[in-house]
Amino acid sequence: MDRTRFADIPCSVSRAAGAIADPWTLLVLRDLFLGLRRFEELRQDLGIATNILTARLDHLVAERLVERRRYHAHPPRDEYLLTDAGRDLHGIVLALLAWGDRHRPDPAGAPLLPRHTACGHPSRPTVTCDHCGGELAAGTVEFTPGPGGRPARGTTVIAARLANGPLPSGD
Repeated sequence: MDRTRFADIPCSVSRAAGAIADPWTLLVLRDLFLGLRRFEELRQDLGIATNILTARLDHLVAERLVERRRYHAHPPRDEYLLTDAGRDLHGIVLALLAWGDRHRPDPAGAPLLPRHTACGHPSRPTVTCDHCGGELAAGTVEFTPGPGGRPARGTTVIAARLANGPLPSGD
């Protein structure tokens, strides 16, 4: 399936991923977050070719975002579980879902509606400051050099600009 066809999948994460990332990898992560664990469940849900799913799962395992666990010996069958590093991507997937709902909406409405289990209310995913709880949105954040910041391929211009002071987010 080519990237342009991801707009036809009724999933906000799919539409967002089609615009900004590797859609299959993000959709495998989405399904893992939604509780699918077995290869055949993932293949059936996504309608993905086995070789593509195998490659994406192998990549996620190699990146230590997912671990493979054998649940049946004959024939060999594995399930896929998120690692701590994989679970830390939950906010990214939620942010893509919110972005997709806003900028790539499904005419029928949002396919998934997040509900915060602690309070029971529908929730719009946001990124917030861990100090004051305020929303971190374009125009409310600035960036200063970190200890590993330096001019290098991919950061030459940014590093030079940071030398003159903080860089605002936005625009």
